[in-house]
Amino acid sequence: MKTKALLDKMQIARSVEVRVDRKQAILLAAEKLFALSGYHATSIRQIAEEAEVPLALVGYYFGQKHELFHAIFAHWNSTIEERLAALRSIKKDPDDPLTLPRIIEAFVGPVLRLRASAEGEYYALLVARELSNRTEEADQVLRDYFDPMAHAFIDALQQALPHAAREQVAWAYQFALGALVHHLSDSRVERLSNGINKASDPAAATMLANFIVGGLRATLTASPPRRNRSSQALSHP
Repeated sequence: MKTKALLDKMQIARSVEVRVDRKQAILLAAEKLFALSGYHATSIRQIAEEAEVPLALVGYYFGQKHELFHAIFAHWNSTIEERLAALRSIKKDPDDPLTLPRIIEAFVGPVLRLRASAEGEYYALLVARELSNRTEEADQVLRDYFDPMAHAFIDALQQALPHAAREQVAWAYQFALGALVHHLSDSRVERLSNGINKASDPAAATMLANFIVGGLRATLTASPPRRNRSSQALSHP
């Protein structure tokens, strides 16, 4: 009896392991294909073939295609938490010249390390490729996962540069994000450097961070003057 019970437990454990493996395989396949071909150019059938699972299993585990897309970002939410944890650990002292570089390191460092890793390569490419598109699916992911983080970094940047207005800082955040996202997916730099530079080279991380810090300091110099109604009337006859 004990032997039978043990065998039954082993069989259940193997069954659970197979289910987990298949579910993970679907998630990884979707991540890869969405990153390489784009969300709208990838079919559920292609994902099933890449994952080597029956077509119906994709819907069984994840529902519709947009729900599978959303699940990828839920799976990688730990990378956002890592960036927020690094941000929280920083003392937001505007008089410390290292405050701004530390905030930017928290912003770009975890992402660049993820991009350089084998397991995070396709996810980083997916973020760079799909979240810049103005689609309903991308907008939902941005609102659910990335907007709260963006607000936290904008708040921190304003603490580090208190002379800047929040509307300025919001623009600057988007400019910094553009530099980061472009670096994640760019390969043209190899051609422009005559083959010397390599795409997404981790060695460029310091240059990227310094570029963003320098741009923020140069741009967020003072609050923009607010025009009154009379000046607006003069400038717009």
